[in-house]
Amino acid sequence: MSIAYLNGRFLPLEQAQLSVLDRGFLFADGIYEVAAVIDGKLVDSASHLARLERSTQAIGIALPLSLTEIEAAQKELVARNALAEGLVYLQITRGADATRDFLPSPGIQPTLVMFVQAKPFLDVPAVRNGIAVATMPDLRWARRDIKSVGLLAQAMAKRAAAEAGAQEAWMVEDGFVTEGASSTAFIVTEEGIVTRPYSQAVLAGCTGAALTALAEESGIAIVRRPFTVAEALAAKEAFITSASTLCQSVVRIDGRAIGDGKPGPLAMRLRALYIDFARRTAV
Repeated sequence: MSIAYLNGRFLPLEQAQLSVLDRGFLFADGIYEVAAVIDGKLVDSASHLARLERSTQAIGIALPLSLTEIEAAQKELVARNALAEGLVYLQITRGADATRDFLPSPGIQPTLVMFVQAKPFLDVPAVRNGIAVATMPDLRWARRDIKSVGLLAQAMAKRAAAEAGAQEAWMVEDGFVTEGASSTAFIVTEEGIVTRPYSQAVLAGCTGAALTALAEESGIAIVRRPFTVAEALAAKEAFITSASTLCQSVVRIDGRAIGDGKPGPLAMRLRALYIDFARRTAV
């Protein structure tokens, strides 16, 4: 039986019920985070919690617990579910109101919910074979640096990518790749590793930030600039990063092979470095 966390209580997942008047449900008025679990421990926890705090502050939701208390609850949730490898999902909304209104009532209390998902990602076929991505227009709102629960555009992109035989979507704006529907996008060129700089146009990926730091420590150049789809198609390698994939090679974009059509050596090296980092620093 899976155990969830809801507003201070650990209880069976099927009993973790929210009000239909919760503003996360009605207005997507909330923030979420997803943290990886390896060997029963949280990966890069401080980075995810810092981003959670930034996002909640950006939309004016007060954290119902301190970051230390949230992390402790996550650890307890992992332990109660005996989760060895997978994800912890966390969501904070502005809370449930008495009526549906665009303006929340004074004194509304935030909703905090967490649950786990067992998901193997250390040794899966996608690592050995790489994945395909499909490009499509970026239809999202302007504040993509806020990790909002409003994911309709990403869900639409994911469905379109699946229909095209791809496992991820790369969204394109003004001719440049912004990011994946649920990942950060990278290419490898003669310059080094190229990825878009942080701004309101993209989410600052925790896994991507850790990975680029590891790459720089290893003497690999990181070039922070936008890149076009044409550049990606001509790249030596391409890859994505996220909590749920870590570092994963992209071997096809819009049906066209990248490099030799196999996972690239640099992406695989970076994946190994990240997994070593994750295991050394997990809490």
